[in-house]
Amino acid sequence: MKAKGISITKFEPGVLNEDAVLARPDCIAVSDGAGGGGVFAERWSLYLVSNLPSQPITTFEALDGWIEQIWEPFYNECEQWAKRLQDGMFLKKFYDEGSFATLAALWPCEDRICWMTYGDSVAFHYNRETKVLEYTFGRLAEFNKPPYLINCKDPLNVDGFRAGTFELSHSSLFFVASDTLAHYIIMMYLLAHRDSHHDEIDEAIAAHSKNSVIVKQAAIARKMDFEHDVLGKLVNCIGHHTNFKRHLKRLHKQGLIGHDDYSLAVAQL
Repeated sequence: MKAKGISITKFEPGVLNEDAVLARPDCIAVSDGAGGGGVFAERWSLYLVSNLPSQPITTFEALDGWIEQIWEPFYNECEQWAKRLQDGMFLKKFYDEGSFATLAALWPCEDRICWMTYGDSVAFHYNRETKVLEYTFGRLAEFNKPPYLINCKDPLNVDGFRAGTFELSHSSLFFVASDTLAHYIIMMYLLAHRDSHHDEIDEAIAAHSKNSVIVKQAAIARKMDFEHDVLGKLVNCIGHHTNFKRHLKRLHKQGLIGHDDYSLAVAQL
């Protein structure tokens, strides 16, 4: 499997990129560290993708068992980092809350691709022949809900776990994306096929959220070709950090994507 990935931070100086991306021949993945709670989100997301197994995680029990195997070294190391800061409040926050992140991963497995997600990072399959985009998320408006998060010290919630497979074809493109970029991709696909998705688009606009403003803005934009104007542009600049950042910055300025870290990993057999 040929794989490549990229991750860039928010468009402001002096901020950490809390996302992490993995692009190996046997696995691609993104993890979105959640800085709104806990600490060391950027370390936890990187730790998760760096320790992903080469074999697919196909059940909640397998994910739970994997986290059980890897969490303790991370926790102990972070505890020492926090103590070295000599900041009692920071250490207390780590003890009380831990570290949070989402996860989306894809593995090649025989005649298909296995995927798993936890939270609102998304796995995708695009068929260039049929022009159909498959993805592991629900309806567009569901991005407004707080995501399920993997914590370095607390039990997982089975409701946050999803897993399945994508069928293979000679025209398949597989990719994973963190939430804000995934929202953009799904939104633009729905708008490119709005005749059959107008109910979902209207639902997302009616939610009166930050994402609703983005969907409304995108809905009045010119007609576009999803494969060429959306997916093709992202894939073509994934190997060029400057071009990727310039493209995402343009989308943000146009009001088509939210303000966040952006991560994408792409694979082809």
